Amino acid sequence: MNKQLKQIIIWLLIPSIAFSGFVMLPKKKKIVFFGDSITQAAVQPDGYIDVLNKTLAQKGKSDKFELIGAGISGNKVTDLQKRLEKDVLSKQPDLVIIYIGINDVWHFTHPNTNGQGTPADKFEAGLIDVITQIKNTGAKVVLCTPSVIGEKTDGSNPQDKMLDEYSDISRKVAKATGSKLCDLRKAFIDHLKTNNTANQDKNILTSDGVHLNKEGNAFVAAQMSKFLK
Repeated sequence: MNKQLKQIIIWLLIPSIAFSGFVMLPKKKKIVFFGDSITQAAVQPDGYIDVLNKTLAQKGKSDKFELIGAGISGNKVTDLQKRLEKDVLSKQPDLVIIYIGINDVWHFTHPNTNGQGTPADKFEAGLIDVITQIKNTGAKVVLCTPSVIGEKTDGSNPQDKMLDEYSDISRKVAKATGSKLCDLRKAFIDHLKTNNTANQDKNILTSDGVHLNKEGNAFVAAQMSKFLK
């Protein structure tokens, strides 16, 4: 092969080599956070998704992950079932973090919801349905237990007993479906026992007993960061 022919072959190969290098760039891991108003607010400044994005940037890992918030105020597990395809599956995520259960309990007694909570059997069935559909796409799932409705540490928050029951359901479903568990209920209770010695009903991790304040968002981000690998 003469020198001129070699040069021609090299020049012909350069575009394909460059293109091959481009398509081989690592794909970002797509993570969808699926939930209610707590998750809806998490994309705002100092929300837990915003905190996670900042943490990834500080660690030089922003190019490895894409974090997507899919929270809607007032949602229960039945609402997640209805919008699963549109808001989660269509995004083709690698991981879905489900943070639901507060409204499923709270709406039994909330003055604006006419007792429209989610019965325990429907809550369990709904979680299983959502998780099964997600896992059937090949995505992984992290299921969070519901956190708090009131921050008192002496067991006097009106929904404490039911929240514990629904948290046990979430733990059971996570195990049964082979999903990872982010036990926010336990993490919140442990933290509040140490940091809420005055037995306040809010203003430790929440602004109103339910929705996260800045400290609460940082706390949830720390719990969830363990699953971003």
